Amino acid sequence: MHIETIGSGAPLVLIHGWGMHGGVWSEVAQRLAQTHQVHCVDLPGFGLSVGRASARQRFDGLKPDLQMDAIVGELSATFASPVNVCGWSLGGQVAMRWAVREPAKVKSLVLVTTTPCFTERDDWLFGLPAEVLKKFAAELEQNHATTLRRFISLQLRGSENERELLSKLREQLFSRGEPDMDALRGGLEILRDVDQRNEIGQIQQPTLLIAGQRDKLTPPEASYYLAQVIPNAKVVEIEGAAHTPFLSHPELFVAQVRKFLNE
Repeated sequence: MHIETIGSGAPLVLIHGWGMHGGVWSEVAQRLAQTHQVHCVDLPGFGLSVGRASARQRFDGLKPDLQMDAIVGELSATFASPVNVCGWSLGGQVAMRWAVREPAKVKSLVLVTTTPCFTERDDWLFGLPAEVLKKFAAELEQNHATTLRRFISLQLRGSENERELLSKLREQLFSRGEPDMDALRGGLEILRDVDQRNEIGQIQQPTLLIAGQRDKLTPPEASYYLAQVIPNAKVVEIEGAAHTPFLSHPELFVAQVRKFLNE
């Protein structure tokens, strides 16, 4: 995996969401690097990790849960010492799985607009309808660039400074090249099928949950659910933010993350 490292101090790994890459963290990473050693990861098949087939090929043909476990294996192999982990959306789901599978490697968790189950189910009302994800998957095969831009729009819907953020995120989308189609398909499969509700109670690490008040993809209720199940967790809900509070409210985001990591 391609990883950019800046700053010095306690290690903090930043894991991006579906369709994006580590560059999405650029603004807050620079600020966090004033107090921490920040590692911005491009997950296999995304950003500058595209073309690094040794990792991507190991995931091909795996069921979604095993795909996630394989990504966790890559992360654990990359970081030999324990790290603090911050994951956004899909990256937050990967971070939770990492904390469960390799608890000695993860010191603490910051979960940004994260959910244990991205898809709505009979006993889970805080997800996207399965039909929406099915439509995204079909459209992805027709025109992946248009599909990714639509997904970005959905992430920012209702956020303060929505138009400005949309322009910024669209500029970043392909700034590190085209994502791998297998990685895009695999990521959607993880979002569609993986349900971590039965295992997240095993997370013992201190956990900060950052929710966006106006989030349409992973509503704040998902974060409050996680806070009830994870023993040592607390929620910060950012008013006026949607699915990307680190972009819409970077100063508040950084302040909350620093406060948590220094506690």
